[in-house]
Parts: sequence; C-alpha cells; structure tokens
Amino acid sequence: MRSTGGEGSAAEGTQPLPGSPPQPSPQTPAVASEETPGELLGYRGPTACSASGITYRQLDYWARTGLVEPTIRSAYGSGTLRLYSFRDIVVLKIVKRLLDTGVSLQNIRTAVEHLRSRARSDLARMTLMSDGATIYECTSPDDVVELLQGGQGVFGIAVGVVWRDVQAALSQLHGERVDTGETIVGDHPGDELARRRNNRVG
Repeated sequence: MRSTGGEGSAAEGTQPLPGSPPQPSPQTPAVASEETPGELLGYRGPTACSASGITYRQLDYWARTGLVEPTIRSAYGSGTLRLYSFRDIVVLKIVKRLLDTGVSLQNIRTAVEHLRSRARSDLARMTLMSDGATIYECTSPDDVVELLQGGQGVFGIAVGVVWRDVQAALSQLHGERVDTGETIVGDHPGDELARRRNNRVG
C-alpha cells in the first residue's frame, strides 16, 4: 500500500509515492509493451468526453495544462485533432472523480503519473483510497480495511471497475485505428434499432 501527497499520517506500512513516475523495470513492464491489437484504437475528444463523463472544456483544459494529455496524438497546428487511448480515458474518468471529491490538483497530478506507470494487471486489482488530502494505493482488501480502521480512507475508487465502465461505454462509440486511421463503428443499441426501422420502411 502506498500514499501520494498530503500531510496526514498514513496507516502503518504505507510508503509515499515518488513525485515522478517510477521507471519501468523487468518486473513492471512499460505500458506500451503490453498493448493488445484490440487496444490499438484512438478516440477523439468528444468520444473521450462521453466515455469519461467530462465536458469538452475540461478535456481541453486538462490537455493544455498537462494534467491528462492524449498519448496517441496531441493537437498541433491547424485542424489536428487529439486522439486518446483507452487508458487515457480511464485516467480521465478517475481524475474527474478525484476532483469531484475535493482532492488537490497537486495530488491528482502525482496519482496520474502513478497510474500511467503501472502495468495493466496492476490496475485491474488497484483501489485508490483518499481522505480528501492524501491518495493511497491499495492492492488488497487488507490494505483497504487497514486504511478504514486507521481513519485515512473516506472514499475509494476501484480502478478495475472504472476500466470496465469505460470499456462498456466505448463499445457503443466510434473509435479510430491508430495504424490506418479507419473509423471503427461502435455497437450502439440505438443504431441497431434505427437500422431495423429503416429496413422495415425500405
């Protein structure tokens, strides 16, 4: 269990996260090395907003201030559109929840760096707990109980649940293949109903 930022006392055994993202090691592979073909999709700003529950104004501000920048393609020059990865959108959704609960921007920046540095398998079992001032990473139910008993945990974000929520949302939205630029149409129930109606009319 680790903590990031804040002045409050952590539960016994917690260790503060460094202010900058840890360097990948052989035991903790870089995120890019474990991407699967299904994740080689990018999502434009409006899609990222829809899946993460934020406004386009927030998305633009966070990108310009470096809080959450798109890892596939940044906006540069006239007419260039940002392209966000699946993991970017998971981070966007987590950042929104942290901001909504009053966590400081400085602590959120450190948490974002930490999330980006972790392997996918780590994220699936990670829970972020916070007392509003400090963010703790819990990787087991015992960690969560320890924080709650110590008074540090006020709310928690199960990263794996956020991951699945974003996955479900994006399955109904359009993506773009990173290698070819081809648009991948999401399986939206409303689109299917519209197709059936059109078939009946035709």
